Amino acid sequence: MAAKDHLQEQIRHLPHRPGIYKFFDDEGIIYVGKAIDIRKRVSSYFNKQDHNKKTQQLVRNIKRIEFTIVDSESDAFLLENNLIKENQPKYNILLKDGKTYPYLCLTNERFPRLLPTRKKINDGSRYYGPYANLTAMNILLELIRALYPLRTCTYNLSPENVAAGKFKVCLEYHLGNCKGPCEGLVNEEAYNQNIQQIRNILSGNLSVPKAYFREKMMAAAQDQQFELAHSFKQKLDRLDEFQAKSTVVNASLSNIDVFSIAANEKNAFINYLKVMNGSIILTQSVEVVKKLDETDAEILAPMVMQMREEFESQSKEILVNVSLPDLPLANTTVVVPQIGDKRKLLELSIKNVMYLRKEKESMNDRSKDLNEVRIMETIKKDLRLTELPKHIECFDNSNFQGDNPVAAMVCFRNAKPSKKDYRHYHIKTVVGPNDFDSMYEVVTRRYRRLVDEGASLPQLVIVDGGKGQLSMAVKALKDLNLWGQIPVIGIAKRLEEIYVPNDPLPLYIDKKSESLRLFQRMRDEVHRFGITFHRSRRDAATLKTELTDVKGLGPISAEKLLSKFKSVKKIRELSEEELVTEIGKAKTRILLSYFQEQDQKQESQ
Repeated sequence: MAAKDHLQEQIRHLPHRPGIYKFFDDEGIIYVGKAIDIRKRVSSYFNKQDHNKKTQQLVRNIKRIEFTIVDSESDAFLLENNLIKENQPKYNILLKDGKTYPYLCLTNERFPRLLPTRKKINDGSRYYGPYANLTAMNILLELIRALYPLRTCTYNLSPENVAAGKFKVCLEYHLGNCKGPCEGLVNEEAYNQNIQQIRNILSGNLSVPKAYFREKMMAAAQDQQFELAHSFKQKLDRLDEFQAKSTVVNASLSNIDVFSIAANEKNAFINYLKVMNGSIILTQSVEVVKKLDETDAEILAPMVMQMREEFESQSKEILVNVSLPDLPLANTTVVVPQIGDKRKLLELSIKNVMYLRKEKESMNDRSKDLNEVRIMETIKKDLRLTELPKHIECFDNSNFQGDNPVAAMVCFRNAKPSKKDYRHYHIKTVVGPNDFDSMYEVVTRRYRRLVDEGASLPQLVIVDGGKGQLSMAVKALKDLNLWGQIPVIGIAKRLEEIYVPNDPLPLYIDKKSESLRLFQRMRDEVHRFGITFHRSRRDAATLKTELTDVKGLGPISAEKLLSKFKSVKKIRELSEEELVTEIGKAKTRILLSYFQEQDQKQESQ
């Protein structure tokens, strides 16, 4: 049984049930998908004829199909997500970037410490984050350490060890950064009050610690403890300053996830904003490579699941800019807001993701520019030019047994075709098939005109041909007093040899060189451009017959009659009614009058 027939047989036995399907090649899983109806979805890959190239390639590589039935579309979504993470199939978008984001850890010990970490250990400690931006995390850690004196030592501060006087205060105590719990200089209850304030700050709730410092400040001032009141005032100012640097959206918006997506043909860009207590506490943007021309919704849905999992979000409301299928998230709403503060919040996310897309595309453009500069630098080095060849022109002649001789010139600027500068030439001064004199004529005409117009000259001229064509191009430049101002080379057709003036031996450039590839590209382009022009002239000359000289008949009518009746003799034999049917009454009268005049001339001779 043929492979295709075998797959069709498998498809016929697939169930009309929700679930996931897996495509295999000889190596293993190459694609995982979900479906409400497995058979219909899998059949669509083989029945539709309008798939893009990537999907067509996927289908060609399928050797085996497996499936798993689940109870609902949500279950299929979860299973698909897990299988993609586990197997990383070739044709699925990548859902795992391998990054490990840092956390802030409040340790589970007497007199807890606050420290950054990238590893979560199940020891009862409380982890906050993860933080996509390391700088933002460090700013927060610095703020907390400035507000609350916490210990940084790793001592086991059990009541027995402290009472036994096993430890001595360190430099941090003398600097005022620690209250000395190692020697029992601060009681556990006061220390834990600070820890509670820290928990509020790490949860994004600044109102509680601000109220606490304000209350302490007022109480100290009332007791005329002005230095103490001032210290609380400084801490309150630090919290106000930190909050001012945070993006405050709306105090009524609490615990919301915002996702937006913007895509081009190859990539999709996703922005994630996490809002807590009216402030944006986390922002993250990622880029996803498309594999099968997925829609925005098909890309965003699994990314919402992944990013919520990575950043441990428990938000019950998700804002998105495209409608998504039902996500397997209990008691969570997914909406596309149209008006109000939530819409403004979504627009902020869209602004971020559009900026990311523009920046990435700009980087790609800059990369292309650097690639073009590299090619021009290579040409400069290979040909030992004195300046970068940003403007290159290439010439070629074309004729058929000496008839309808023409020439063509193509222009490349910054290693890219500049089609507005392409030129065709009718050979005017040369009779017969003489490529050398034709080359002399077109090079002379081209650069005489540029000089007369005061236009810039190219940094390199290429002629398609060997020594003969090259020597005529050099002669033309010398006659124009341009020799020495424009470097010129010839490229032979077969062996890809490069000829330079005054050197009988060709220059061989590495066949893998970007210089040679560009020269070949220009040679092929000027050949195509010249041949197209030559064919149009040759066709026009071929169509010229006795009928095209008939004034008032026109070439279209003449061509119509000749294409149908093949010769003027047969056209002469047509009746007036037949001619009227083909070209109308007016042109029939003109043609019959012409035939009559020709007959009278022959009778008189």
